[in-house]
Amino acid sequence: MKIKKLLIIIIVLILAIGLYLYLANAYTYFMFNRTGLKAPTAQQSYIFNGESAGENLIYAALGDSLTSGMGLNNYEESFPYLLAKDLSNNGKKITLENFSYPGYRTDDLIENLLDQAIAAKPEIITLLIGINDIHGFYSKEKFKKNYQFILERLTKETKAKIYAISLPFIGADIFLPPFNYYSGRQTIEFNKIIKELAEKYGIEYIDIAEPTKAVFAQKGIYYAADAFHPSATGQALWEKIIFDNITLER
Repeated sequence: MKIKKLLIIIIVLILAIGLYLYLANAYTYFMFNRTGLKAPTAQQSYIFNGESAGENLIYAALGDSLTSGMGLNNYEESFPYLLAKDLSNNGKKITLENFSYPGYRTDDLIENLLDQAIAAKPEIITLLIGINDIHGFYSKEKFKKNYQFILERLTKETKAKIYAISLPFIGADIFLPPFNYYSGRQTIEFNKIIKELAEKYGIEYIDIAEPTKAVFAQKGIYYAADAFHPSATGQALWEKIIFDNITLER
């Protein structure tokens, strides 16, 4: 009889934990969707005319909603646009090619954007991808395999200067336990993978996670209305860090 009661208690606890995990995860997506944020309408190409009219550098921005500007009023507030503009201010003509889409994971980028980005023959590439892999509960092994495939093709099939950007710590107050711990832990682990692969392929790794961790730890001016995607202020902060780490001749 005691064993039967113990089994019932265990089953109830398992069901209760399962229900909590389901509701906690559902709460996260409710917080994502309640504001109805959309990515701003964006062209694929933007041209910035610097002083050197004869020199045109193609910059390809690869990524997900963090690159496409989800939550911004217009794409001109996104870090790729700001970066292209700043690079052109140093006397270069820059053509920004936007290869990003909200919700994309590494395998979506591989399937739908990678060929296009390579075909654009860029001289500069920023790669910011993996946040949705975390939320999709991708294993570290799967993420590493996909990220390595992306870098393998970009390094072999382009002559671009490639910048692998770390995944940021984002999502103030929208992840309930244990998902807040999971998201933070996976961000650290995935960034280790990104940095390791960047070193393996001899490309630049730019850390936007640690320098911005404190300001993204709570709601405020750095967030859009959903407290997950960065605001124009947040995007500008990322862009400054990225621009300061660009090693092209200026």
